[in-house]
Amino acid sequence: MPDAVVIGAGPNGLVAANLLADAGWSVEVLEAQDEPGGAVRHDRGVDPDFASDLFSAFYPLAAASPVLAGLNLEREGLSWSHAPKVLAHPLRDGRCAVLSRDLEETAASLEAFAPGDGAAWKELWEVWETLRAGILDALFTPFPPVRAGARLALRLRAAGGLRMARTMVLPVRRLGEEEFRGEGGRLILAGNALHADLAPEAAGSGGFGWLMSMLGQTYGFPVPTGGSGALTAALVRRLTRRGGTVRCGEQVTEVVVRGGRAVGVRTAGGEAVPARKAVLADVSAPALYGSLVAERHLPGQLLTDLKRFQWDFATFKVDWALNNPVPWACPEAAQAGTVHLADGVDGLTRFAAQIAMGRVPDEPFVLFGQMTTTDPSRSPRGTESAWAYTHVPHRVRGDAGNDGLTGSWDGREQETMADRLEAQVERHAPGFRGLIRARRVLAPPTLQSMDANLHGGAINGGTTALHQQFVFRPTPGTGRPETPVAGLYLASASAPPGGGVHGAPGANAARAALRRQRAGALAGLQSRLHRRDRKGQR
Repeated sequence: MPDAVVIGAGPNGLVAANLLADAGWSVEVLEAQDEPGGAVRHDRGVDPDFASDLFSAFYPLAAASPVLAGLNLEREGLSWSHAPKVLAHPLRDGRCAVLSRDLEETAASLEAFAPGDGAAWKELWEVWETLRAGILDALFTPFPPVRAGARLALRLRAAGGLRMARTMVLPVRRLGEEEFRGEGGRLILAGNALHADLAPEAAGSGGFGWLMSMLGQTYGFPVPTGGSGALTAALVRRLTRRGGTVRCGEQVTEVVVRGGRAVGVRTAGGEAVPARKAVLADVSAPALYGSLVAERHLPGQLLTDLKRFQWDFATFKVDWALNNPVPWACPEAAQAGTVHLADGVDGLTRFAAQIAMGRVPDEPFVLFGQMTTTDPSRSPRGTESAWAYTHVPHRVRGDAGNDGLTGSWDGREQETMADRLEAQVERHAPGFRGLIRARRVLAPPTLQSMDANLHGGAINGGTTALHQQFVFRPTPGTGRPETPVAGLYLASASAPPGGGVHGAPGANAARAALRRQRAGALAGLQSRLHRRDRKGQR
């Protein structure tokens, strides 16, 4: 019997398993898919000569994560690759905003949009440098981050206190307007906010856009050399060396609860897998509380609150094998790992508004990844392994374009939407479509079939909006990995701090389980000592 069973071999589940193994626990990880990794996997399904990331690809949060740093995955063969430039946002008039790990290069790019904007960017970066350690410490610890929060509060005071707090909750459109005269800085901030589901007018989108931009400035948007699955492979190797096991093709259908405590799980094949100390679930909150745990074991208020759980935007993705590098009209985009395609901040607002109205965007905001530019091992020399994704509504009420898309995502609709993404790329890179050797379409239902946590193609485990963050994540009054069932811990992106490959939800769950076990052991020791003392007094 293992000490712990971990449901799901995504990055959070594997991080949790590694930390428990480090503490001497025996750990068994059960994964429904035929391979580990969750949304951190790659394959050669587009073309045998091209490595293609299936889901996530760039990892600024991983680069900044003290959780992953503490695992020393480089010892397991993991290495990171960087593109010459982090990010580019070209415009149709020929201008291009560029984010570089070189502060002076970023500043010069923005200065070209408006005098003084380079200095404005440096001021934002100086604030980041003041707050960075405190933010990262608070971000990757359970909510509320008492000690980390106290340290961050001291740093916030040095950075302007309430004025800085105001900046963090601003909509990113307003933040860009306050900080920059030209469009370049505004584009970088707003585009990075839309890496989540935060529209330019959403409260808190300014803080998220600033955080992602500063992570890119400091750490870049690195990728695992060879493919995203290299990160997963390193986590699995590390766990295996410490005695843990990963069993794939084992779908968990039930968390077994006895006497109010999680004592194991049951699989689709009918196997009962007991857990001596804890069950950790790297699954979405709706899946855990709406399926795996029987309703009779959960508070009614939690089940009521769960009905209001909001997913982040659905995702539509296309992978390409290209015979040549992308022929960008703006040369600066050719050196960037990530390229944002939208016609200004107004284009981003229009895109987000169409999704809010349930309409498939006619000119989608495209996040484009140039993987061979970032990691030359991904495809033969002179070619490009590339992908792009955009967001669509979960419930489609109409098509903002002229193709009659309904959200059924049948074969015709998948091909039509993929063509729409390619048309957006073609506007900024004339001749792009002539370079395509092969392509693969991953519509929202396809993404979910490949990873059940990506519900309807949602990639962040729930909205990043303020009403479902911190103490409100996944439901009001939670915010920590502990659940109403003793010995059961939520270890997925549905728990704070949310989406992204950084391992924090898994680490928080593992540490909570270890704390609980230590507290139980201490209480047991005190009880035994008390009984011994009483016996000695007789």
